[in-house]
Amino acid sequence: MLEALLNAFPNLALLAWDPPGWGANLGRGLANSLQIALGAYALGLAIGTGGAFGKLYGGPMTRDLLAIYTTVVRAVPELVLILILYFAVTDLVNQGLVSFGYDRIQISGVAAGIAVLGVVQGAYSVEVIRGAILAVPSGQLEAARAMGMPPGKAAWRITLPLMLSNAIPGLANLWLIATKDTALLAIVGFAELTLQTRQAASSTKAFLTFFLAAGLLYLMVTLVSTAIFGRIEKWARRGQRSGGAGQ
Repeated sequence: MLEALLNAFPNLALLAWDPPGWGANLGRGLANSLQIALGAYALGLAIGTGGAFGKLYGGPMTRDLLAIYTTVVRAVPELVLILILYFAVTDLVNQGLVSFGYDRIQISGVAAGIAVLGVVQGAYSVEVIRGAILAVPSGQLEAARAMGMPPGKAAWRITLPLMLSNAIPGLANLWLIATKDTALLAIVGFAELTLQTRQAASSTKAFLTFFLAAGLLYLMVTLVSTAIFGRIEKWARRGQRSGGAGQ
């Protein structure tokens, strides 16, 4: 059956794992994409959580700085931000090192990709988490204060668990955006899935075959991610009444 399939679609042999197939290259590209996406997503969550609490409970200067950050990052296209952060910030770091008498450094492509996309993810995470916190019933927090619960403990025991179920759908979308935004790093030469696909297609001229394969890999990541976040959301909503429970 496999032989008949290869006879009908000879370009499928180009997707073989071993040379002369390019399957191993696509596999490495997918692994690099997921590594960058996971790191950027984690960094974005950390920025988003801190930024959301800062916007809600910080002082005027903190709120203003966070408002500027979220507005600028969400207004400027991701590709432009990647170019600015990747090249300009790297150059600024090296200039600072040289001015203090240190040698220039070569920043890891993985670290740079995580940092760049993490900053982008953070701006969106701030608003998703802030909205989820605002959706927490005020009566729950008032009860915690009435019982003398310290603010930090109330945030950990009340706010974060209750806001999680509200935040999961938005955070799931941000994860899918992170997996696709890794493709933009191809412009700075990082060997993620899109760049590996483009190189394979350019070498073999089988553009349709390789880009369809890449599309299927991204689709596979999306389907698996959707299933995982669905389980997480179900876990986060355990013990909560559904919207129609009282009707």
